[in-house]
Amino acid sequence: MAMELLRSNLSRVRIPEPTNRIYKHECCVSFDTPRSEGGLFIDLTTFLAFGKEFVQWNYEKTGNPVYLHIKDTKKLVPEDRPTKKPTLLAIGIDGGFDNNEPEYEESFSIVVLPNYVTLPFPSVELPEKVRLAVDAIRASEGAERKEQIAAWVADKKQISAYAENLQQVDNGVVIPPTGWKCTKCDKTENLWLNLTDGTILCGRRNWDGTGGNNHAIEYYKETGYPLAVKLGTITTDLEGADVFSYPEDESVEDPLLAQHLAFFGIDFTSLQKTEMTTAERELDQNTNFDWNRIQESGEEVEPLFGPGYTGLVNLGNSCYMAATMQVVFSTQSFCSRYYSNQSLKMAYERAPADPTVDLNMQLTKLAHGLLSGKYSIPTKEAGDMDNANRSKQEGIRPRMFKSVIAANHPEFSTMRQQDALEFFLYFLDHVERSNGGNVELDPSRSFKFGIEDRISCPSGKVAYNKRLDYILSLNVPLHQATNKEELQAFQKFKSEKVSAGAEISTDEIVRPRVPLEACLANFSAPEEVLDFYSTALKSKTTAIKTTGLTTFPDYLVLHMRKFVMEEGWVPKKLDVYIDVPDTIDISHMRSKGLQPGEELLPEVAENEADPMKLMANEDIVAQLVSMGFNYIPCQKAAIRTSNAGVEEAMNWLLSHMDDADIDIPDSAITEAASSNIDQSAIDTLVSFGFQEEVARKALKESGGDIEKATDWIFSNPNASASSNDDTMTSESTGNASNAILSDGGGRYRLKGFVSHIGTSTHCGHYVAHIFKEGKWVIFNDDKVGASVNPPKDMGYLYFFERLSS
Repeated sequence: MAMELLRSNLSRVRIPEPTNRIYKHECCVSFDTPRSEGGLFIDLTTFLAFGKEFVQWNYEKTGNPVYLHIKDTKKLVPEDRPTKKPTLLAIGIDGGFDNNEPEYEESFSIVVLPNYVTLPFPSVELPEKVRLAVDAIRASEGAERKEQIAAWVADKKQISAYAENLQQVDNGVVIPPTGWKCTKCDKTENLWLNLTDGTILCGRRNWDGTGGNNHAIEYYKETGYPLAVKLGTITTDLEGADVFSYPEDESVEDPLLAQHLAFFGIDFTSLQKTEMTTAERELDQNTNFDWNRIQESGEEVEPLFGPGYTGLVNLGNSCYMAATMQVVFSTQSFCSRYYSNQSLKMAYERAPADPTVDLNMQLTKLAHGLLSGKYSIPTKEAGDMDNANRSKQEGIRPRMFKSVIAANHPEFSTMRQQDALEFFLYFLDHVERSNGGNVELDPSRSFKFGIEDRISCPSGKVAYNKRLDYILSLNVPLHQATNKEELQAFQKFKSEKVSAGAEISTDEIVRPRVPLEACLANFSAPEEVLDFYSTALKSKTTAIKTTGLTTFPDYLVLHMRKFVMEEGWVPKKLDVYIDVPDTIDISHMRSKGLQPGEELLPEVAENEADPMKLMANEDIVAQLVSMGFNYIPCQKAAIRTSNAGVEEAMNWLLSHMDDADIDIPDSAITEAASSNIDQSAIDTLVSFGFQEEVARKALKESGGDIEKATDWIFSNPNASASSNDDTMTSESTGNASNAILSDGGGRYRLKGFVSHIGTSTHCGHYVAHIFKEGKWVIFNDDKVGASVNPPKDMGYLYFFERLSS
């Protein structure tokens, strides 16, 4: 009977081909594995895997009835098992490091749904097609495993044949330490520095249109210049830099890279010497101390289990992602969106045919994995199935989430360490996009807020510039340290020790202590803007700029700028503690916009941008051009911001880089603006639900392109029918922008923080501490426990939750 049922469904059984992705290590909608109580069911049509609780959903959605059931049972292993010597720089694969995980015995069977009719495997009675399909699945590496191995195992780079005799062109190019941009387009990521002439160009375009615009490889075809290094991968360890040889068509080693980079003003000799003589030596002395503090090593940390206390297994330098996601999913907005208000079944039913590539599905899976408590249970030692090991948990492996969130990112898709801040911003951007502009659903909105710069010139008139952000990035004013006397005494003591040739012990070191209040005050303190062009005075002058927040978000994220870039590309980490209180009040930082009695500076209309009347500050333009931007957009940015400064012009540039007329001189813009817009394009946008005036303005800003116009509308939520074609008043802009943002009082409580130890944000280790249920909890990858002494003064990112009034 069972065999007849199987034979009647043979048409739904496929034999996997080498190109098929086969999932056999983890459920697509949960973190169930073959080691879970119900095992894992592999769909023999799609080769997707499902846990016992979820395979019925797949049957109901697809009608696919035949599954391979895999169940792993733990083996008893002798305690004196010898340790194998690794031959590969890898973990958990043949030849890699032995992580001493217990061994399991696999069992297989064929299951036919909906009644779970089971047939044993192996069996000669099974149809040949089924046997071939199962054999192919068993022999395959598995999609999850392939990705893991590909990320860990890398061939030894060969020395490029073009490195030793590389001819470099002296054209006066000096590469700045930050702010790079492709010289042929507006790309600011995936940039490559040609080592022959110093040209910065974007990388290759991905199959789906993302990535670069192929300008780097096209430049090689034009010039024949063979080597390029990827900007952002250059550190003090030059062997880690990503050097690509176009004629050899592979990543290579350049033994003369330091010399080739120095040709363009990147001085790694001084970097190495500086690190070895001062910061590096001092940091070496402190590393163990800092490492122990942020991880609370040596403390009797009580392990915690249950809902909200699930660890994330390190996939290989993935602690930046683990620490960030733990804090993010401790917030009410993300908990509600992907856990309380969306079940796994709802997410699966809405997902495409392959749920492993759906961000909404994988975020819901991650949320349920972290918050349900299902996977936060004590591990059981081999041979002792009755007694649980209360010191650890297995945690969950967020492989599918990382795969989908980082699919098209050149750095996050690797196993290299990354900056937690960069990942946080990248993550929120993707969440916002995945929610399609639906502000009711979008949880990233709880982090977004408005920032306003108020510029006052001697004429008595003012200007307001607005922007949106997810984080408040704060400089650390070392001169406001509260322990200056102790620092002075330590410097004297240190000089005496150095003169005597003695070492300074860890417990003797004194670091500056700067209050968080000083960092916040520094952010909003008045500052002078030199060479500000006043449209009221028709001349350059010195203005005063103050900065405030137009809205207070549900969750305020503070980024401490502990890493600064000094001259000669020398990175320096500020060796400082930040005294952070449990609650803060930033009510005084609210910007109120145009006040009664204030008069706005006359706006610079595009058709009045006469070079004789308003000249761009060439110092501002030159600095922007040195970052890789084109000259005309830099001129526009300086003029549109009334020469307020490089930062203001940069913000304007970044928010207008997609404008269709960004590279067109103002006179040409005026002519183009007078041309008629295709009424059919307006009608199309109106049919999408947009107001006609907004559609007309969007098409004008986007050169008539409907797709770009749609993007422009979503990128400019402050656009409204009441705005005229050219400008909006500061007040109306603020009101429209703020309408989509959460807002409330200015009192906040510290919810969590992410700490970092290492010389750079791209190396070292990240740990999260979160305040849960009246106590501080440490999340150190898969280790979760009650924090004894949370190092609140060592945070890199601080997450504050707004208090109800």
